[in-house]
Amino acid sequence: MRPKRARKVRAPLADRVGPGRNASESPLAWLFNRRDRDGNPLIGEAEFNAGERLRADFWFAQMSPNVTQSWSVTASTGSGRRGAHAADQADNVIAAAERVRRALDAVGPELAGILIDVCGHLNGLEEIERRARWPQRSAKLVLGIALSALARHYGLISEAPAAPRTARVRHWGANDYRPAIDAG
Repeated sequence: MRPKRARKVRAPLADRVGPGRNASESPLAWLFNRRDRDGNPLIGEAEFNAGERLRADFWFAQMSPNVTQSWSVTASTGSGRRGAHAADQADNVIAAAERVRRALDAVGPELAGILIDVCGHLNGLEEIERRARWPQRSAKLVLGIALSALARHYGLISEAPAAPRTARVRHWGANDYRPAIDAG
């Protein structure tokens, strides 16, 4: 007769402590916690949340470069219940990678690079400026524009307000004027 295994008792969801996040490693957290001379954060809450959402998807999609050999079990080598879990996890990884691709497509190729560097690879702004040979403090401006476009993609901020419409002149001719197209 086999002895019974003791069941693990899990704490309620409210009492569980998730893994902590080191705010000093994220350039976004640094920008969000820093204030300009008027006391406003260097990036807004919507931009910060958009960057963190991209960062989470980038990490979950396993898009960051590996520095060591992966010894993890793949879905093809698993069997039974473990294999099904690995297949579900692989689907989630693929879905996260697709979300990252859609977000980067939405901001455009000009702004995608800085988002990958800051949100994905956690490179500092000074390093980005040095590598791209940009003037000092320019990466902060480009990153702000990129994060705003990303926040719009995620629906965290509304579209840019449209300029007030004024009556436009459609043509200079009289009411019955029709332009003539030259054949030559």
